[in-house]
Amino acid sequence: MARTAGSHSDITGPRIRDAALRLFAREGYAAVSMRRIAADVGLQAGALYNYTPDKQTLLFSLMEGHMTDLLAAWETEDKGATPCDRLRAFTQFHIRFNLDRADAVFISYMELRNLDPANFRRLEELRRDYERALETILSDGIADGSFAIRDPKIASLAVIAMLTGVNTWYRAGGRLSLPQVQEIYWDMVRSLAGA
Repeated sequence: MARTAGSHSDITGPRIRDAALRLFAREGYAAVSMRRIAADVGLQAGALYNYTPDKQTLLFSLMEGHMTDLLAAWETEDKGATPCDRLRAFTQFHIRFNLDRADAVFISYMELRNLDPANFRRLEELRRDYERALETILSDGIADGSFAIRDPKIASLAVIAMLTGVNTWYRAGGRLSLPQVQEIYWDMVRSLAGA
C-alpha cells in the first residue's frame, strides 16, 4: 500500500498515537473508530494499518507505554535514604510525572475493561510493579518504626488513588503552584502513614 504523500513514519506514527490517546480519553475507546483516528491525523483509514495492526494493539501500546515510562522514570528518581524520604519522593514524583499525562492516566484506569485478557494481564503486572514500589517503602517504614500503618498494600492503593486525583482538578496558573500542591499532598500522605 502506498504511503500518503508527505507522510513519514517517524512523524505519522507519533501523530497517530497522540490522536488515539486524545480521542480515547475524550470519547472512549468503544466510541472511536480507526476511521475517526485516521481522519484526525489526515490519513486514509487503510493507511493506519501501516502503523498498527488493529485498535486493540493501539490501545494496549498506549497503556503499556505509559506504565513502562512511569516505572522507568521512578527507577531514575532520586529517592533519598530513609523510608520517609522515599515516601516523600514517591508522592512528589507521582504528581509531577502524571500531571502532564492526564489523558494517558485516564485511559490507563478507564479503558482496562477494553483490553483483551492477555493485554489486561500484562497491564496488571506493570501496575502491580508500581504499587509494590510504594508498598515496599511503606513496609520498610513500618519495620523501622517510621510509619504506623496496619496494611501497607491497602495504604499503597489509597495513596496512589489520592495522588492520581490531582489530575482531575489541578490547573497551572490556578490558586496553588505545583510545588504547593506537592507539599499539601505530602502532608496528607505523611499523616496517612502515621509518620
